[in-house]
Amino acid sequence: MLRNGLEPWHLLIVALVVIVLFGSKKLPEAARGLGKSMRILKSEAKAMKDDDAERRAPTAADVTGPAVRAAQEEPVVARPVTEATQPAR
Repeated sequence: MLRNGLEPWHLLIVALVVIVLFGSKKLPEAARGLGKSMRILKSEAKAMKDDDAERRAPTAADVTGPAVRAAQEEPVVARPVTEATQPAR
């Protein structure tokens, strides 16, 4: 069998101890709760994976470029501002 590991009869003993500790009436309820928790965990992991894939996927604008280009504008020319050295009267 398995060296330094669990053998089938070890698992049988563990199963018997669990049945004795929890009783046969509470085991189905515990199994349902465990199954429900596993389904929730699986759905949350899938949702996180989908969100991550959406963030990484390029959008159509990224692939094709902008649909409308801005018109070329002439640069704005401004006068330099000089500081007043004497106070205004």
